[in-house]
Amino acid sequence: MKVAVVGAGKLGMTITEALLGGDNEVTLIDKDEALIQKVASRLDILTVTANAKRIDIMKELRIWDYDLLVSVVDEDEKNIVICSFAKRLGCPRVIARVRSPEHVEQIDFIKKVMNIDYIVNPDMACASEIYKYLVEKYTLTDGCYTADGVSILEFKVDKIPGLIGKEIRQTSRLLENMLIGAISRSGKIIVPNGHTVLEAGDTVYVIGLERKIKDLAVEVHDKKRYTDLARVMIAGGGKTGYYLAKKLSDFGVAVKIIELDRARCEYLTDRLNNVLVLHGDATDPNLLQEENLEEMDAFVAVTGFDEENLLLSLLAKQHSIEDVVAKVSRKSYAALIETLGVNMTINPMDMCATNILRFIQKSGIVIFSQLIQGQAEFTEIWAEKGMPITDKTLMELDIPEGVIIAAIHRNNEIIIPSGNTKIQDEDRVVILSLLSSIPLLEGMIKQPKAH
Repeated sequence: MKVAVVGAGKLGMTITEALLGGDNEVTLIDKDEALIQKVASRLDILTVTANAKRIDIMKELRIWDYDLLVSVVDEDEKNIVICSFAKRLGCPRVIARVRSPEHVEQIDFIKKVMNIDYIVNPDMACASEIYKYLVEKYTLTDGCYTADGVSILEFKVDKIPGLIGKEIRQTSRLLENMLIGAISRSGKIIVPNGHTVLEAGDTVYVIGLERKIKDLAVEVHDKKRYTDLARVMIAGGGKTGYYLAKKLSDFGVAVKIIELDRARCEYLTDRLNNVLVLHGDATDPNLLQEENLEEMDAFVAVTGFDEENLLLSLLAKQHSIEDVVAKVSRKSYAALIETLGVNMTINPMDMCATNILRFIQKSGIVIFSQLIQGQAEFTEIWAEKGMPITDKTLMELDIPEGVIIAAIHRNNEIIIPSGNTKIQDEDRVVILSLLSSIPLLEGMIKQPKAH
């Protein structure tokens, strides 16, 4: 597929790299010449230094020859205009990043009038995942997701004490014909290998036949409940903080937002009902103590700085807050996050790139996708002859780290695979992947080229 990506910032680069993983032809457009040169030296793609709002540039690129344009520059209005121009010039599909609450409130009207196919909002997506985690406590509905006979169950490993201290390859006696596909540990999702050791406090995601998983669910699950979540403190009154505070307040939770910028505080106060907005520095321990941090049921750090979010998460954990959530965009901090004991971390770039890829593929190979804790995704795909994953045993496949083949539907049979299993043409395959591994996964599931 031929794709134009407008905007070479963090999100633009995440999307570009994910698309390249699927063997697409990508053109990256940005006004910043230094940024474009940096990208051109690193990636083998066509780069263009230009203002994509200019019609002559669009015509020079022959935008009507592209299959898709994605615009993720720094301003909503620019993205809307660029997409609208591209569509009017004949580009079949366009995607815009739109973040402003004012625009989000009238998103359907904008899509219709400006002829935009899909709108992504990383802040809204993050807020929705955090809300789901805090309010429902289960990232999968009822802790269990079922699709045509295959179920995915989430539970604390402490429910089966015999699993604690065991390597994954040693768990088959307790979890017969089931597979541990993922582990949530200290806020980080791990896709395990056979030697990964289960630890007390881990949350595991077990995949198996529906009837077996339902029997297991009876053994390990408390009845689904909404939590007694009553008080939440949010550090950072940006767009993610705004969307999350609104959702929590509407649910009936008492919310405090701490925001450093006075003008932003006034904006939040005007737009949020029943939310206490505090003007101050969330990294000030005295302020946190004055605002009774230790009495909070949850603490969410969504400032614009990863380092600040990590520091705040550590402070919250030291005050024994039950649920601590941090927004972290920089992948290099992954190892550090694990040591802090954070309950959930979320990367808006990975999530946004995944949403775009799933929109592109929804009429093609992807049957369903289910996010877990905003860090990993269960996806079911159709396998087609010629795909890199077909006609080899799983042991022979070059499966990237962070990806696992979880289950296979073949005719009326459901297979929980082993290393000797081969994926065949027309199989339906359930795959678990970390969002950060999506670009690598794209290469494995790319559709064969039509002859």
